[in-house]
Amino acid sequence: MQVVPIVVNSALVDPLVCRPANASAVSGEGLHGWKGGMEDMGDEGRCRSTAEPDFWRQVVRRLGTALIVVDPTGRILAANPAAERLLGRAAAAMRGEDAHDLLHRDAAGGPVPREQCPLLRSLAERAEARGEGEICLRGDGRLTAISWSASPLKDDSAFQGMAVLLTDAAGDRSTRRERAAYTRALEDRTERLTLVAEITDVLGQTLEIDEALARLGRLLVPRLADWAAVDLRVGTGQVHRVAVTGPGGRHAAQEDWRERLPQTEVGRAHSPLVQVLNGGDPVLQREADVTEPAGSALAAVHSGFLRAVGATSAITVPLGSARQVTGALTLVRTDPESPFDTDDLKVVGDIGRRVGLVIDNARRFGRQRAVAEAMQRNLLAPLPRLGRLQLAARYQPAPAGSQVGGDWYDAFELKNGTLALVIGDVVGHDLTAAAGMAQLHGILRSLAWDRTGPPGAVVDRLDDALPAITTVPMATLVLALLEGSPHTGPWTLRWTSAGHPPPLLLAHDGQAQYLEAGQGLLLGAGSSTVGSRPNAAQSLPPGSTLLLYTDGLIEIPGSDLDTGLTRLRHHALALAHEPLDTLCDQLLDRMPPGNTDDVALLALRMPS
Repeated sequence: MQVVPIVVNSALVDPLVCRPANASAVSGEGLHGWKGGMEDMGDEGRCRSTAEPDFWRQVVRRLGTALIVVDPTGRILAANPAAERLLGRAAAAMRGEDAHDLLHRDAAGGPVPREQCPLLRSLAERAEARGEGEICLRGDGRLTAISWSASPLKDDSAFQGMAVLLTDAAGDRSTRRERAAYTRALEDRTERLTLVAEITDVLGQTLEIDEALARLGRLLVPRLADWAAVDLRVGTGQVHRVAVTGPGGRHAAQEDWRERLPQTEVGRAHSPLVQVLNGGDPVLQREADVTEPAGSALAAVHSGFLRAVGATSAITVPLGSARQVTGALTLVRTDPESPFDTDDLKVVGDIGRRVGLVIDNARRFGRQRAVAEAMQRNLLAPLPRLGRLQLAARYQPAPAGSQVGGDWYDAFELKNGTLALVIGDVVGHDLTAAAGMAQLHGILRSLAWDRTGPPGAVVDRLDDALPAITTVPMATLVLALLEGSPHTGPWTLRWTSAGHPPPLLLAHDGQAQYLEAGQGLLLGAGSSTVGSRPNAAQSLPPGSTLLLYTDGLIEIPGSDLDTGLTRLRHHALALAHEPLDTLCDQLLDRMPPGNTDDVALLALRMPS
């Protein structure tokens, strides 16, 4: 509390800038005899006396805080009406009395030795002082706890006594408690909002349901609840408990049960879980509600869960909206001193709606991903068998939660017996990209089947047809033609690249080189003309291995393309003498994980 210095009897004091004026000695008139005033402040902020003698007297009389003035010996000179009310004594009755002897008492109501009185000590030291919880004797005989703050009164530097402000300590404590409760409520609300924002952000980073639910449990326990359980509706009309998180993390013993969902009318459902899964509103259960009898097998399992974890309050909310309920989220608290309240119910209901959207999106994405992956695998035709040439290929879909892309490989024999090798990647990561890959796959086979010219001419025609007969915006690929007897050789590889990573040639003597020639613009770039695509040629020695791959094999988040190419070269050389199938499998295992793209790999090995 900031104490306002006061100069008694015709003294004027502004708490910020004013100086005392017309000061005189302290008189028995006390506060009622104060005179003086204050006129408008000029630019220098000075105060002057005015012709309003009652101004300061009215200020003190109307002051809401109790004020008494004591002389240097501790005798009361004056008291304002607020002090009369607080102390239960008339100002006239207090005037001239020793403040310590009249008012100060110990907790039992007995007198306090003068040497222990902090107000008398401050008078002796002529210094500001304050105290809390001091016991005062009211005029009606009751004891009251007060807080006080004293400030010296001076007249031309002469010490005249103290102005003492008094407040009800019990009221101060009540105010502090109210403020503390308000602060805690504000902090709780801020924490809830922060939690909802974190859940929205974290769950938005994955499209894989199990991972999303694992993250949800880690966010909710223990910040909002002691236990969390998620039940999902499945297509057979059953409910599947898929995730339970407790103080120790995921609790497998409480998971993986299924029960059929009873078609109970919402208004008659005794089980919060049944009610919510049937489109009902969120439910808050108190300790007495947890022990209610179950009305179905599903309700019995859920009640058993609440009893097993020692629930004293629980909240069950739908995942999704009332029109599209994908499941239910149940949160449990086990401390009877900290039950859930209606504010918690609103927050958890909001979380349930958000989680339901994530699960619904993940399910839809999973269906789309399955279709795209099946399309890709069905279009990856069996590899041909040509003489002593060895062929192997792998297709590795993107990790769960990532979108399927348009990667593909192909190997087929042309009309003249030449082996054609293709590796390609359609721009995009969705079902449209997979469909575009299927279009390119069929058109390229048709264009290359009876052509005898260089591979660049075939890709020119493909690029020209791209906007007219496909939905593909852009794509990369390598088309390579292997010339030579499939039994005896010699073999020459002729190829063209439409913006694709370069093939890697592994020689039998331990050398490795990227075939970087023949690079042209990617398909759909729109600036090439027919006959302009570059072609390249390279002899393939006996025992050598050629690797064609998509960028998912070499592009790793946080790393540049050159680093990925170096890693591929290193691992491929280490596996160069392994059987071709082993080389492909080990290469996929050894390349650093973490990419979010699919991988297509096509390998050709020449006879020794």
